[in-house]
Amino acid sequence: MPRPEVEALLAYLAALDTPGLEELTPEQARAGLREQVKAADRPVGEIAVQRALTIPTRSGAIAGLLLDPRGAREAGPVVVWYHGGGFVTGDLETHRAFAAEAARLLDLPVVLVEYRLAPEAPFPAAVEDAEDAARWIATRPAELGCHADALVLCGDSAGGTLAIVTAMALRDAPAGLPVRAHMAVYPATDLTRRYPSEDEFAGGRLLTEAGRRWYYDHYRPDRRDRRASPLLGDLTGLPPAVVVTAGEDPVRDEGRAYAAALVTAGVPTTFLEAAGHVHAFVLLRRAVPSTQDDLARAFSALSTALDARPDHSAGRDDRSPWEEAR
Repeated sequence: MPRPEVEALLAYLAALDTPGLEELTPEQARAGLREQVKAADRPVGEIAVQRALTIPTRSGAIAGLLLDPRGAREAGPVVVWYHGGGFVTGDLETHRAFAAEAARLLDLPVVLVEYRLAPEAPFPAAVEDAEDAARWIATRPAELGCHADALVLCGDSAGGTLAIVTAMALRDAPAGLPVRAHMAVYPATDLTRRYPSEDEFAGGRLLTEAGRRWYYDHYRPDRRDRRASPLLGDLTGLPPAVVVTAGEDPVRDEGRAYAAALVTAGVPTTFLEAAGHVHAFVLLRRAVPSTQDDLARAFSALSTALDARPDHSAGRDDRSPWEEAR
């Protein structure tokens, strides 16, 4: 069941009776997401550095944004964040405030990457941009203004998938810096089969079955390609992982399956599930205030993974809305 705050949000949205995502054009959906984020998420808040970046890729330049809570610092990891939006929506503005919060919670610089979107740039354009951006950041360009010594690959939703496949690409052909860890928040990991959560949450949530079909109709992935379904690939040797799912989400079981497969492959893994929450919750800090606790717990787990200790699990609070497994 949704937690009370989420239930209230879903009831409010249902009462608005607005068109479903599947009834919109990509341009309308992108504009709608920007407006929704303004209402549902918190402001950017205090952040020492916000610097626009131009990131070269094999297909031309894409935009990026550096968010750093401290500015001048000693050498350390740089977080690369790939935004969500089903490979069709989302951009630097929809995720700016969230990325700033991630930077503050981790006390690390975050580079938010604005990869190309479908249908203008279908699969595998986003995958290529994600890898190229990570490799460019690994060259430690002067534009970063900080001395990076490792990468941390992260993303939410579609961006979570990109974080996984980029980690796989950099495992197979290493970049100029090592990947210290990766984090995938409610990622899609297997488009080749149907999971029970897809039927359980086909409607009545922020992400619906019809909406998910709409995204993939525009993105046009090869479902058996590991860059679209990373669960089909070899996971051995991936960097330590934090996998986060939402309890009321059609892609929940794909995230669960990915975490289990990582453990089977011998990858140090922390799995967290936000009980009673929905897909896209990283953008709901104002609409669902308990989201802030969810994020703090997730980023605490990632900080623990970055410590490279034998035990990568986070401390447990039985009163938390999180369900946790190792």
